[in-house]
Amino acid sequence: MAGVLHNLKVLDLTSGIAGPMTAMLLGDNGADVIKIEPPGGDPARTLDGPHKLGYAVWQRGKRSAFLDLTQPEDKDVLLALAKTADILVESYAPGEAARLGIDYATLSKLNPRLIVCSITGYGRDNPHSNRPAIDALVQARTGLMFEQRGWPEGALNHISGLPDPYPDLEIPQDQVQGAPRPGPLFVASQWPSLGAFFNASLGIAAALRAREITGKGQWVETSLLQGALAGAAGVWQRAEKPDSPGFDTWILNSKSSKGHFQAKDGHWLHNWVPNPRFILQAAAGDTLNASPDLTVQNDPDRFGTGPEEILVMSHYQPLLAEAVAKFPVKDWIEAAATAEMTMQPVRSIEDSLADPAFLEDGCVTETTHPELGTIRTVGNAYNMSVTQGAPGAPPVKPGANTDEIKAEAARIIAEAKAATAAQKKGDLKAPLDGIVVLDLGLAIAGPFGTQLLSDLGATVIKINGLYDLFWHRVHIAYMANRGKKSITLNLKDPRAKKILLDLVAKADVVQHNMRYDAAERLKIDYESLKKINPKLIYAHSRGFERGARASLPGNDQTGACLSGIQFEDGGMGRTGDNGEVGRPLWSFTSFGDTGNGFLSATSIVQAIYHRDRTGEGQFVDTSIINAALLNTSYAVATKDGKGFERPRIGGDQLGYGPFHRLYETGDAWICVAARAKAEQDQLLSALGVTDAGQIGARLKTMSASEAFKTLDGAGVPVEIVDAEFSRKLHDDPVAQKNKWVVSYPHPVVGKLDQIGLLFSLSDTPGVIQGRPLLVGEHTKEIMASMGYSEDDMKTMEEQFAIGFPGMPRMPPRPAATQAAAPKQGMAGMLEQESKK
Repeated sequence: MAGVLHNLKVLDLTSGIAGPMTAMLLGDNGADVIKIEPPGGDPARTLDGPHKLGYAVWQRGKRSAFLDLTQPEDKDVLLALAKTADILVESYAPGEAARLGIDYATLSKLNPRLIVCSITGYGRDNPHSNRPAIDALVQARTGLMFEQRGWPEGALNHISGLPDPYPDLEIPQDQVQGAPRPGPLFVASQWPSLGAFFNASLGIAAALRAREITGKGQWVETSLLQGALAGAAGVWQRAEKPDSPGFDTWILNSKSSKGHFQAKDGHWLHNWVPNPRFILQAAAGDTLNASPDLTVQNDPDRFGTGPEEILVMSHYQPLLAEAVAKFPVKDWIEAAATAEMTMQPVRSIEDSLADPAFLEDGCVTETTHPELGTIRTVGNAYNMSVTQGAPGAPPVKPGANTDEIKAEAARIIAEAKAATAAQKKGDLKAPLDGIVVLDLGLAIAGPFGTQLLSDLGATVIKINGLYDLFWHRVHIAYMANRGKKSITLNLKDPRAKKILLDLVAKADVVQHNMRYDAAERLKIDYESLKKINPKLIYAHSRGFERGARASLPGNDQTGACLSGIQFEDGGMGRTGDNGEVGRPLWSFTSFGDTGNGFLSATSIVQAIYHRDRTGEGQFVDTSIINAALLNTSYAVATKDGKGFERPRIGGDQLGYGPFHRLYETGDAWICVAARAKAEQDQLLSALGVTDAGQIGARLKTMSASEAFKTLDGAGVPVEIVDAEFSRKLHDDPVAQKNKWVVSYPHPVVGKLDQIGLLFSLSDTPGVIQGRPLLVGEHTKEIMASMGYSEDDMKTMEEQFAIGFPGMPRMPPRPAATQAAAPKQGMAGMLEQESKK
């Protein structure tokens, strides 16, 4: 089976994290990737930070050639290669590619079908454009480091400048996450680069699909800034009426505990959302009771989403912690599986890579590295039933293929090969113009992926259930459901089921993230639906890998536990400089749910690209675990879980070491990232100190602005950690012009500001198709287009087969769920509906 990108040629001129990962994913799916490095090799290979070990993963499946692009003969080699290439990915600073004569304007004249993807720090032509494109510094400049802990007033109140609704509520430090000190947190996850990787991968897939129709390549642009925006899409929303009923939550409050508990054996687990009845009753005796009647459906104490729930959480947290501490983690995880709880252990990346279930699934792969020996790394990011990819061969030595690559270029020049002529089939306004997607997704992971498809021009029809109103009024749902039409169907009613199946017959894509056995019970699995529509692309996203865990409820938090994200971001792998021992941290800007959505969207677009060429539909699938393993792909391990030397942050969550970390000045925080020896020397000299241990004391005598001016002027990579960035973002004219932010009137919350487009496409730009949906608001419109009369719809509405906004009453629920019903709405709760 050939990968979906088989026969495509990619030129990789990137350095760092986002670009190499993007090119790796292209190679994993069949493309021939050539890494172009300066003589001596990509300098990021030796810089301080996660690149060191990450390059053992991100350079797999690539050939490597040394080219000095400042020299005419080597530049001619690149131009020859570009003439017959399909994709070129570069990460130069703005203007550098043009200076070298290899910018999109130049290359597209040589090869009109070439897709060029540029990944910069902050994009072009804005006040940030020339700032260093280094993850920690982007997190500092955008204030993302403050979002890791959150704000005591909560995300919505903070961005609107509103006060803490519970200013007198004090929570003990051991009940909340984050290092026991004020200020921002330095986490191990490189969120801006990871976001840029997801953005670039989807952008390239979209441009490739567009080329199949228009015959032309185009310029794809994204940045670490847009990667940060992608990560913060949930917390950087601003509403005119944040106090609208059900909109705000306690979840993103820094004073809220996050479901982390230390068990009897000293190991940690995460239960999100914490289930009081399960934990307290299961731990009531001398042995752990995992009776199935302790599931969420029977728990009237299940936490709701309102801001006031932080008071309930503060009451329960010490009680739950005491109960969990009675038994070891292994017993709790087994009990949680029986009771179908969202609970998993917090473990290291190395332990994650040693998991035999991951290896069997293929989301982890085993390979022989020329220097490290037999190692395990991230495997397939997603699966495609017709065009399955596979992880590439181990990385070659830098420059290993220089002679053969130059020989290929020489043949192209000697034969005077012309670029492949454009083969136009039609015009496109947007990459997915005319594509119809049915979204049966729950919570975030499924719906976020289809929102990305809507932003690419697809018509997305959200299939809502009768009980979806609770979830869709919560601000977390708003981040994943804009630009869609909504029809409310009770799929247990044959009339509603027929509506869905009639929609399937004319759709291009069906996507969902309910557990697959639930889809089978509802007869909406792939095998059932492809009988109705053989060309259908069916996308399923899971919480976990295929196998035993696939039947368990999963979410962003459990995926981050199993993969090692929470372990690393909490600094649990190294004691801090002040002796602080790390604890798990769930990042508010993570790419678990949303990373899953990106992978789902990317695989769907690639499946559409394949169908355009062959007429074949197929089944594609991915998971939160797949995304999480990509997020931690900077580490590798032996098959028995032993790791290799790599930079780690400490439990104080200040950074990697004295030259790459946060520092407190006299009035604020700054972040330095002096990764090269010359930069480190410049830092010491600029501060007038001789030893790295003196840096902190010296900076404490300076203001943040003074420290920034001193270090930046000396050429030291530095930024002030900006606590106000998010509050200014939605009013920034550059962000508005580029559609990085978007605003619209909403009937519930008034003017709503959200994160907008995450990458740009020069010829077939993305489009924001509208505000977040209201449940069922398009039911009549869609049914009328299918031939249903007003009388038909009225009868079906009265009998609860379909629904509209503001339905006057709801059908009775089973007695066992009535108590929990008012608090329904989180990912684990939503899925209960599909299981009935």
